[in-house]
Amino acid sequence: MKRLALFSVRVPEAAVPAFVAAFESVCDSVEFVREDESCATWVVSGLLRDPSRRGGLDAALALAAAATSIAPPEVAEGEVEQDGWLARSLSSFPPRPIGRRFLIRGTHDAHITNPGRLALTIDAGLAFGSGEHATTRGCLIALEQLRRPAGPVADIGTGSGVLALAAAKLWHVKVVGVDCECWAAHTAAQNAKANGLARFVRVVRGDGWRAPAIRHRAPYALALANIFARPLCTMAREASRRLARGGRLILSGFHPAQARLVLTAHRRVGFVLVRRHEVESWTTLVLAKR
Repeated sequence: MKRLALFSVRVPEAAVPAFVAAFESVCDSVEFVREDESCATWVVSGLLRDPSRRGGLDAALALAAAATSIAPPEVAEGEVEQDGWLARSLSSFPPRPIGRRFLIRGTHDAHITNPGRLALTIDAGLAFGSGEHATTRGCLIALEQLRRPAGPVADIGTGSGVLALAAAKLWHVKVVGVDCECWAAHTAAQNAKANGLARFVRVVRGDGWRAPAIRHRAPYALALANIFARPLCTMAREASRRLARGGRLILSGFHPAQARLVLTAHRRVGFVLVRRHEVESWTTLVLAKR
């Protein structure tokens, strides 16, 4: 039985997206799971087929620690049987009903349905946004409570594309997803094809609101951004420029203590608060452009 090198770190929940991205930039396969029911700590792990890439992994993890303002976590090393890793990864991503309308499932569970729910098949472990994280769930819950947008939709920092796919599946509207990482853009595009939504969802690599494909389709009736508090504040003015009057903006990726910072930045550029959701100590805001 072939054995593969396994590397793992334990990080706070807020740091999960950055460390998942770090592992995925180097590793051949990645998983992230809660360590305990408190959700305070998550374990992010990756397989390396080529040991010579270990230096690249260390560098990527150091950047992730700096970006999330935490001390560099200790990297646990081990080995795992290839078949055993696959089985464990699949078992950590069971089908998950979210809100009233959605069912998020992995490719290994594509046959599973739930009457009355819109099923989305996501390739687990390739990009952040499997539905496991509370911020993704908060965005999906916020999304299903909105009316059908009278115009295009943008998904900024699309990751796996799950939010873009959800909007397209729910309303059959045109959605543009953008991510600065090529691996995420590729994964989201593949997920759109796997769900039969490629004619509705276009995914591009680019710098958020500044990406040409995003600018050219403005103004948007709805935009989603599940990132971090500070980048969201930085992008507030650009979001206001690209949204139509009365357009909705769904924001997540931050704790309740950071919500005021995000809300203040967006109020300054013409947004008002419509609704607020709290899911497992994470906040999702629904804003409207005045």
